[in-house]
Amino acid sequence: MHVIVDSDAYPSDREAVQRLAPQPCTIRETGLTDSFLGELVCKHLHDAGVLDMPRLVERLALTGAVLEEVLAFLRKDGRVEVLGQMGQASGQMLRYGLTERGRSAARDALSRSGYIGAAPFPVSTYRSLIKLQTIHHGRINANDMRNALAGVVLTEGMLDQLGVALNSGRAIMIYGPAGTGKTYVSSRLIRLFAEAIWVPHAIVINESVIEIYDPQVHQRLDDNGQQNTLMLNEGIDRRLLCCKRPIVITGGELSMEQLDVRYDPYTRQYQAALQLKASNGLFIIDDMGRQRMAPAELLNRWIVPMEEKRDFINLGGGRHCELPFDLILVFSTNLNPLELADEAFLRRIGYKLQFGYLKPEEYEKIWRQESERLGIPFDPLLLRYVLQRLYASEGMPLVPCHPRDLLNMALDRQRYLGGSGALSPQELEWAWHNYFVQLDFL
Repeated sequence: MHVIVDSDAYPSDREAVQRLAPQPCTIRETGLTDSFLGELVCKHLHDAGVLDMPRLVERLALTGAVLEEVLAFLRKDGRVEVLGQMGQASGQMLRYGLTERGRSAARDALSRSGYIGAAPFPVSTYRSLIKLQTIHHGRINANDMRNALAGVVLTEGMLDQLGVALNSGRAIMIYGPAGTGKTYVSSRLIRLFAEAIWVPHAIVINESVIEIYDPQVHQRLDDNGQQNTLMLNEGIDRRLLCCKRPIVITGGELSMEQLDVRYDPYTRQYQAALQLKASNGLFIIDDMGRQRMAPAELLNRWIVPMEEKRDFINLGGGRHCELPFDLILVFSTNLNPLELADEAFLRRIGYKLQFGYLKPEEYEKIWRQESERLGIPFDPLLLRYVLQRLYASEGMPLVPCHPRDLLNMALDRQRYLGGSGALSPQELEWAWHNYFVQLDFL
């Protein structure tokens, strides 16, 4: 998805990004070898059959000047041939295709790596890019917190705790009973980091290509400064995509394999670890303690990254690569943190924030918000009935998610019966008894 934003959303150090990663004009400036790029072009031609220069530029995210150099190398080697010109409105375009020697070379390259995409970004420059775009800029203040979490019912003390924790650069653990808003609040923290960043399509480590950009994680932005003319030799390297800072949220489905680079033997491609996709953003591990591995095993995975701000990626076969660990790591759990790890480990997590039950006035704020959102009038007498007749009589704690769920269920019943207008105590009581587990039969 492409989202148009104004120029204020871009980081003030855009010029620094352009100095680090300018548009390459030669093979040497790409940080890749002519043999690597030659094989990648052959794979694209094998996939598409015949391509002209504009299509090659689009597919490989390189300038025409670089691709002309690669094609000259491939033609000299007898792997690519010119198949003639094709008329276009803008003039005549040469078309390129593989020779028999080129098709054989492409098949050989595909047997070693199934990657067919944009030219990858060199890992050495990627390390510098992550550091340049760090999320640990420490610029969040009290006003930022209140704006980002406007409409969320949180105490001033909790807002300040969150703000200080985010500025610290240390990991955060949010704990408390289910339904107290831990996941909801955590997921909104990304609003505090409005700057755009640049994310590579893929990176290359030696000859291994790892895809970084994931459309399910990275939300692209239209960068008006990045034009796409054929021979453009200015601007930021087109192998980088302008995106919002990412947020990755994973829960009980998380496995240890997802925290390392994975090789798919069928596609012969490498898949990036989740924390690599979350670089320069937020990584939230929800439902901590519900994963298939022991909590201690999962927590131990983060000791070195948390303390040294670097992570070691395992590529298999004894190959490792060190990359900056630049993200805000948030653990969220319904369990007692002391059941997940000992005090020695918990000290490594800088901030432990407890989310608890609501006070009646806080509950009322959420009830008002949900009533307004649903387009129903706020009835203080109905709320008093819910608090006194239902909560107080059954000793049920006030939980932030309850107003939304109870009001929606009451409306479901009203619509089913063909009613409309204000909700009645009977409709709320019906919702109550359907929402909570009833143990009368025991």
